[in-house]
Amino acid sequence: MEPQDYPEDIDFIKYWLILKRHWLPAAGVACIAIMFSLYSAINSEKTYGAFGKLRLKKLSTTSALVTDAGEKISTLDSLDAKNTPIDTEAEVIRSAPIIERVIKELNLKDKDGETIGYEDLLKSLGVSLIRGTDILGISYESPDPKEAEAVVNKVMELYIENNILVNRSEAAAARKFISSQLPKQEQELQAAEAELRDFKEKYNIVNLEEEILSVVGTIEALDNKIEEIQAALEKVNGQVLEMRQKMNTTSEEALARSSLMASSGVQQVLAKLETIEDQLAVLRTRFLDTSPEIMALENEKAALKVILDERVRKTIGTQELPPGGLQNGSLEQTLVQQLITYETEQEGLISQLKSLEAARKKQTERALLLPQLEQTQRKLTRQVTSSQTTYEILSTRLQQVRIAENQNVGNAQIISQAVIGKDPVSGSKKTVVIGGVVVGVMLYVIISFLLELMDPSIKTIKEIRTLFSRYTLLAIIPAAKKKMRWSGMKFERITSYLPVKDEPHSLISESYRMLQANLNFISPDQELKVIVVTSIGAKEGKSKVSANLALAISQLGKRVLVIDADLRQPRQHHIWDLTHELNPKGLSDVIVNQAEWEWAVRTVMPNLDVLPSGAIPPNSLALVGSKRMNFLMEEFRKHYDFVICDTPSLLLVADALTLSKFTDGILLVIRPGTIDTVSATAAREQLVKSSQTVLGIVVNDLESNNEPDSYFHHAKVYSNHDKSSQKRLALKNKRFKAMK
Repeated sequence: MEPQDYPEDIDFIKYWLILKRHWLPAAGVACIAIMFSLYSAINSEKTYGAFGKLRLKKLSTTSALVTDAGEKISTLDSLDAKNTPIDTEAEVIRSAPIIERVIKELNLKDKDGETIGYEDLLKSLGVSLIRGTDILGISYESPDPKEAEAVVNKVMELYIENNILVNRSEAAAARKFISSQLPKQEQELQAAEAELRDFKEKYNIVNLEEEILSVVGTIEALDNKIEEIQAALEKVNGQVLEMRQKMNTTSEEALARSSLMASSGVQQVLAKLETIEDQLAVLRTRFLDTSPEIMALENEKAALKVILDERVRKTIGTQELPPGGLQNGSLEQTLVQQLITYETEQEGLISQLKSLEAARKKQTERALLLPQLEQTQRKLTRQVTSSQTTYEILSTRLQQVRIAENQNVGNAQIISQAVIGKDPVSGSKKTVVIGGVVVGVMLYVIISFLLELMDPSIKTIKEIRTLFSRYTLLAIIPAAKKKMRWSGMKFERITSYLPVKDEPHSLISESYRMLQANLNFISPDQELKVIVVTSIGAKEGKSKVSANLALAISQLGKRVLVIDADLRQPRQHHIWDLTHELNPKGLSDVIVNQAEWEWAVRTVMPNLDVLPSGAIPPNSLALVGSKRMNFLMEEFRKHYDFVICDTPSLLLVADALTLSKFTDGILLVIRPGTIDTVSATAAREQLVKSSQTVLGIVVNDLESNNEPDSYFHHAKVYSNHDKSSQKRLALKNKRFKAMK
């Protein structure tokens, strides 16, 4: 019958087996918890509880109505978004200053008359939030109900007093800070105002916005005026050019001639000079140039020219006469006057244009400077505004905190004085014991699962079948009770106990016979004669399985040979009590031709021979893998019906894999609770990589109580009935012998 697989999510039997498997340490811890609860219940005394209520407000209502500063100072708030201000106030109530004042003012003593400590009172003090409200519940438990009431009332009283003092201290600290900062802020305000005033005086600023508009308008008007002057100047320039072309002279020259003509002194000398020239012209017609008359007139002419040059120099500033002579006609005089008028107008227009352009340049420079001035003015204005605002705020806050400092209103209000319960708050002894039992059960479960997590070994058939799903489960050998015998001063385990021989009708014997039967059905086309019995690790009982399987097969009348091929730690000579022989020969001696196998083989039971290991060699792998070993295997096939080779474990050495080349397959023995998952996985991979023929798996020493779906539960009835029949048969034989 194959075990049934259960889904992991509903495998309650698996969990039950875990609890059952570790019952001893888990039960010990559970018993300790239960005993502790019993002790607590026996030694517990009645305690009474008092309960009061405090309402917490986010801010002091009176302070908020009077001043804004009161709202800022007396506000309950929390830095962490996950917590509430009420949690913070609860910790304030539990703080050492308040608790120690309660102890001191109430003079609280313990049973021995000693003053109780902070931790002692805190153990009995409860501070909890009433869900859905802003109310804190204050409770205290004590054997004395009056003491409990006094403690609760005193805690609430001292907390409110502390809350008021804290608010007032905050106001006082704020007042000191503002008082120290106000003079500094006033100095900053005065400095900012002075800097703004100096800036305006330096750049002649009255109103920058109006000045910007005025400068823009002025520049536009100057541009228009400059355009008009330029147009008039172009017109006058044309007129001056035209007059100069008509007169073929410059205005300076014409002006000089006009000045000379206007000078009476110049004109008188000029008239006399003309008269003398006329006289000279008449006299030269009659006299020679050397004549006294002509020379007298020449001298007079020269004197007049000197006088004329002097008067010309005085009139026009130079002795050089302008071209064209010193006399003009009336038309020329008119043209000269017009030219002078045009040139005068031209000079006036040029001067006016330069003046306008200079004014425009100045206004343009001012316009370019205005944005920078405006930016600087805004900066200075902001400084003044900021300093002024800060100064006004500080002044206002100073008055407000002075008011808040003198108030006696906090954030807490007692809405219920301490109320003493009629019944004791301590639980009944029955409740304490039940609680201890519940805790004990929980500890039992926790310890069991912790021990299970700490134990990585494979414990059930289900786990073995999961890891070795590709191999057939041939048999399940139930665990047998350990047989002990007295040896000297102590008991020792009987290693030669073989259930198939010693208890032929037991359930274990039937399991080995089931294994023998299953081996016959593995290979119906080919007779199975030589097998290797091995295990994953040590202490899995492969040697016992080999011996009992050999007994089960020999009882069928077949000749069986058990070879102890474990040349490292042999066990078969202990199982068959062959240790008393002197210098026993075995397999190692036969392989090295120091003995014949017929002589080394021991007959231990009818149809059952055993070949011990012999001397332990230095290199057992070389012996079991030799050609001599192959030859011996062929000899054993000829002389025996079945050959069982007991070999070392797979993970330790390669003897089993090497020897299996000469056999029909490997029988793998696994003992639950001995190997872990890592070792089992490594052994499985080793078998797969080596392409070994694995006949199947034998689960050895299975504890049926640890299996959720073992058929051994149903086989107990058969086993008990068989034992009763044997006892009755033995009793009848005993009576029959007595009658004889």
